[in-house]
Amino acid sequence: MTATYLYNFQRLVIHNKPWILTPPIGALGGYLAQWMNWPLPWMIGALVGVALYRCLGHSTQAIPQGVKVGQWIIATGIGLHFNQQVMIEILAYFDVILLGTLVALSTSIVGIFIHRHYGEDLATAYFASMPGGANEMVNLGRLNGADLARIAAGQSLRMVLVLLIVPASYTWLFGDAHGSNLIHYPVNFAWLALLLFLGALVGQRFQHWQVPNAWQLGALLVSITVSVTFDLHIGLPTGAGEFGQWLVGSTLGCYFDRAFFRRAPAFMLRMSIATLSIMVLSIPIALMLGWMSNLDMRTLMLGMMPGGIAEMSLTAEALQLLVPLVTAMQVLRLLIVLFMAQPIFRQWYRYRESRK
Repeated sequence: MTATYLYNFQRLVIHNKPWILTPPIGALGGYLAQWMNWPLPWMIGALVGVALYRCLGHSTQAIPQGVKVGQWIIATGIGLHFNQQVMIEILAYFDVILLGTLVALSTSIVGIFIHRHYGEDLATAYFASMPGGANEMVNLGRLNGADLARIAAGQSLRMVLVLLIVPASYTWLFGDAHGSNLIHYPVNFAWLALLLFLGALVGQRFQHWQVPNAWQLGALLVSITVSVTFDLHIGLPTGAGEFGQWLVGSTLGCYFDRAFFRRAPAFMLRMSIATLSIMVLSIPIALMLGWMSNLDMRTLMLGMMPGGIAEMSLTAEALQLLVPLVTAMQVLRLLIVLFMAQPIFRQWYRYRESRK
């Protein structure tokens, strides 16, 4: 009788709150990843844990507003790496940052040609290969007659491949990425409260204006502006960054289930090959730019990876690389893609039509 009541109670709770199992599964994955010394354990572990649970045939959904809160916290912490001296250095190397970003973006043509070679239409191949946010590329694909399911699947796969491969590869090649040697800045709760409050206001306003990654970009903008203006040298309290990673990782894991991997397997294989090719191509580009500018090649390469702002910046933080440089390159790449992807596509499309 007790077992029956418990079973019915569980069914009722899961029915009313289909996300209820996501937090503990993500937390278990994060804990195990930390125990196994994975890089970015609370993000990658939570992602893998939730994705495996869903691939086993169980149903669970993303934590409501979880990714927004996670991005809000993480972006605030990333912005605190900026100060007046760092900003002077970033501006001094802006030409290198812009060149590296543009060259890295140009490697996306590899994915476009791979997909086109195997018969994919131009719009789908193009927007699936652009290293922008999944939602934004799906929206642009919708305006240009692309296959939206393939764009969403391709963008999600690219993001997760970069997240799973890059931190682990950097840890193996360049050293410890578990934070044991990190510089711990003092915590100032008054400043943090102000930053989080203003970041939430700007993030909400950006969301109202339909700005992509509104909460991440809003919090990042506020944190950088205030930190540079007042030359702050503070950090997040212990555990805050991990909490944000857990929320984001648990949400990312909900993108994947059996149906995801069964959907167009040949397309997914091509997407994987294209993503790996772009990552490999970033190595000689970073070497060349590092030789030209005397900037750290590892930092430049991380800034050119087709991943997310938060994930690549957190990897730089764990390895004590120049987080603001990585963040600047990632943000610049995102802005270029958002504002230039559609105009370039339409020019390309008109050019192809005129040649027929």
